[in-house]
Amino acid sequence: MEVTFDIKDLLAAPAGTRSLYFIGIGGIGMSALARYFHSKGVAVSGYDKTETALTKQLVAEGMDVHYHEDVDRIPKEVDAVVYTPAVPKDHAELVYYQAGDYTVLKRSDILGAITRDSFNICVGGTHGKTTVSCMIAHILRHTGFGCNAFLGGIATNYNTNFWSSNNNVAVIEADEYDKSFLKLSPDVAVITAMDADHLDIYGTEEEMQKAFIAFGNKVKEGGLLLTRFGLKRAREINVSNKWVYSTGNDAADAYATNIKIAEGGYRFDVALPGAIISGFELKIGGMHNVENAVVAIAIAHYLELDAEKIKAAIADFKGVKRRFEYIIPLQEKTAGAYTYPVMIDDYAHHPEELRALLKSVRALFPQRKITVIFQPHLYSRTKDFAKAFSDSLDIADAILLLPIYPARELPMEGVSSELILKGIEGGKAKIIEKDALLQYMQDYVKDIDKEFGEVIVTAGAGDIDALVQPLKKIIENA
Repeated sequence: MEVTFDIKDLLAAPAGTRSLYFIGIGGIGMSALARYFHSKGVAVSGYDKTETALTKQLVAEGMDVHYHEDVDRIPKEVDAVVYTPAVPKDHAELVYYQAGDYTVLKRSDILGAITRDSFNICVGGTHGKTTVSCMIAHILRHTGFGCNAFLGGIATNYNTNFWSSNNNVAVIEADEYDKSFLKLSPDVAVITAMDADHLDIYGTEEEMQKAFIAFGNKVKEGGLLLTRFGLKRAREINVSNKWVYSTGNDAADAYATNIKIAEGGYRFDVALPGAIISGFELKIGGMHNVENAVVAIAIAHYLELDAEKIKAAIADFKGVKRRFEYIIPLQEKTAGAYTYPVMIDDYAHHPEELRALLKSVRALFPQRKITVIFQPHLYSRTKDFAKAFSDSLDIADAILLLPIYPARELPMEGVSSELILKGIEGGKAKIIEKDALLQYMQDYVKDIDKEFGEVIVTAGAGDIDALVQPLKKIIENA
């Protein structure tokens, strides 16, 4: 739909006369928008089905949030209603507003309208986009360049997914779900991956790739497109100024060299168009994060930021919550043994994300046993990629599968975590109910390898994150 709502008029109105209502306000993208308008003095309220740490933060910041569909509680006089496509079409509050004389807009419409008049750095891709966008926004903030950041994750450095700046530059995570990213107007665009996903929306991988080609073609005249080395169909994107980036392939325009593992992170140099910057230090794990850093550094170089300031920003980057996040970092050996296992939490919910995650863990901790606790996300994704999930998880030594987290979907006949289990041989995988996991782990940690240690990985995009801190306590108290 065409955006009929004027953001400028809303922000120009006197304080106390402006209000917005968000249905699904606790979503990571929705909450960033809510925070943006709240920072501009707009009265913000909303609904979400579950109280979370993030919704509690929104309330603490001054926004009104409730957790039950209730048309008696919703504001009847609002400038606009914003909803996420993850909300069911028969949601009582959404139906009420759509049936009335209200301006009802998708999240993507509002984000597109906000960014219509700014210089926009838009990061798309089926995986990697959250970390890349957070890295770019962090570099711009840390160096003093400044930006408005609309992120799909919580930046650990700042404990938020949004911040503002007087500089009219926006860093935006460009979401491919529901083709939302086609509402954006990028001056600089990144495409990290086009692996098949969201086939419930696109139908086929080819149709999804067409959407990414359309996103790349939206780069403004004179702008820059950066694509990952080897990306399928990237040559079909008709943008005059294109850079290719890579972890270490010198055929790319931007790539890392002299990569060394160091204390759970990496040291490396970066070759760029017209420059080589030496001495980067990245203090988070995952070789894929070196690649993510390369593209963020390349954009900072394109914006002509000082090389020493870029290096200082990368060294200070603490990562993104639930992206290769060290819940229990590497401990020093005590009397010849490791006191605790390492514990890592990650949002990985696509087979390629899982593969990258577990390969990085294996490279960083080659002698340690790797145990992964994985919660599949969506029945459709599990059905489409069951074999690929099995193959990726097989990198680990032991696998605990939780039941599928349905999110917006209804159950599908014959689709369960059993589909993934069937593809893992050797008896190293089992399915366990979420409620039984903590008790199981209390017994499990008693037999953890004390000589070489162990790495316990929690992964998934559902509600597995609620188990992370209880699991940490069990491990630390063992």
